[in-house]
Amino acid sequence: MAYEPRPMSDPRVLRAIAHPMRARILDEFDLSTTLRAADVADLLDIPANQASFHLRQLAKYGLIVAAPEAARDKRDRVYRRSDRRAFQLDVDDIEAEPGGKAALSVFRQSKAAWAHRLVDEVFSFKEQKDTFSAIVDQNLRLSKAEAAQFMGEVDEVLARWVKGSRGRPRDRRTYVFYSMVQPYPEDSEEK
Repeated sequence: MAYEPRPMSDPRVLRAIAHPMRARILDEFDLSTTLRAADVADLLDIPANQASFHLRQLAKYGLIVAAPEAARDKRDRVYRRSDRRAFQLDVDDIEAEPGGKAALSVFRQSKAAWAHRLVDEVFSFKEQKDTFSAIVDQNLRLSKAEAAQFMGEVDEVLARWVKGSRGRPRDRRTYVFYSMVQPYPEDSEEK
């Protein structure tokens, strides 16, 4: 199965998910069937009004949707993750939109900071009871089609684990799996 994320070219959506707290909230939606502002506030230790604001922003751009079937009453606002999960940035289309270059820059900076933080955490060698950390840096020689097939297989395994962990009790920690596949970076200093 080839890895085929949906194209995404809306700079507003890009800005919405570039915010670190919104990205973290989306991560929690991957592990929960539905969430309320109070749930998000409890999970992330933030004020409920802040959680509510971020949920409204995510809903505004279709990243989460209302889940009235899970509500206790008509005033209870419950959300679930939309079907728009994995996406591929259409950089040319985004840059052509008003505010697109700025949105792309903010998104790039946000994701680079997040990747840097993850690598720093793994290499801090913190010993925490009942946790596990690892980093894999492996080279593969692949064609473009094989790289897409490889990511499709990784995505299938990851999707199975995400589905199996969704809705589990909160006595477990949220783990992040961060992966990338790309051509080996060219560096003129190595030549």
